[in-house]
Amino acid sequence: MAKEAVSVVFVNFHGLSVSDATEMRKGLRGKGVSYVVAKKTLASKAFKDVKIEGEEPVLEGELGIVFGSDSIEPARETYTFQKKYEGKLSILGGVFEKRFIGKEEMTFLAKIPPQEVLYGQFVNLINSPIQGLVIALDALAQKEA
Repeated sequence: MAKEAVSVVFVNFHGLSVSDATEMRKGLRGKGVSYVVAKKTLASKAFKDVKIEGEEPVLEGELGIVFGSDSIEPARETYTFQKKYEGKLSILGGVFEKRFIGKEEMTFLAKIPPQEVLYGQFVNLINSPIQGLVIALDALAQKEA
């Protein structure tokens, strides 16, 4: 898991019921993301063997590991479930581009919109000046008429 995963999110799942965990697993699996519960000592050893750069975040409480082959999807999906199960699930940090990152950086990554939304925002951005010019020219044409 540590070698193949592009992005890994460490989560504390203290207080999460079995039914909620099962629902979360199904939701993650639907997005191509996996979730496992791990012992902290074994997880630390696995990531040290892979030689991840930086300092490992503090792993408090029960440790769950969310990982996948997409760079952003594990963080985004974990953040979605963190909002749903507020107080029961929290992001502790993770691994991104072969280096450890903290809670704040992982949460920032989780808030990046999906690629389709970014495409839409880009099209709107490049269309905005053209649309403004058309409106201005139309106003001038109506003023002279």
